Amino acid sequence: MNKAFVREPDFDGRAFCPRCGALGVPVEHGPLDVHIKPESRNKMGDSAWFCNFPRCDVAYFNLFEAVVLVDELSAPVYPKDLDAPMCACFGLAYDDVEADAQAEKPICIRELFAKSKSAEARCAKLAADGRCCMPTVQELYMRLKNQS
Repeated sequence: MNKAFVREPDFDGRAFCPRCGALGVPVEHGPLDVHIKPESRNKMGDSAWFCNFPRCDVAYFNLFEAVVLVDELSAPVYPKDLDAPMCACFGLAYDDVEADAQAEKPICIRELFAKSKSAEARCAKLAADGRCCMPTVQELYMRLKNQS
């Protein structure tokens, strides 16, 4: 069959990282403006996708296969760097979650949960993926708690 007559699939809003194939997380201009170094910012328009796969060197990408690599970011971001804060708004780190998993009560996580509902939480702009960190923090806490 002639490929000229084959219909392209309709775009469903999902995009996959051109390097690792992971499903991208859609982000608006806020995280792009905050996290990408000024000299690389023009690679992305007003929106892009964040590659959440920790071992991939791509941070952001668009549908035209333009990429912003991890070394083009203004600071380390989680999960690309496990030493970077998991919570961009309040600075909760992997070590804090690990300490809560070993403690009797998860004090840091409970404080973060309360703060995440406040006006101080600006996840859509400050988080690299534009999303609240609570689901990621809770998943990590449960995984670490079950290992103990």
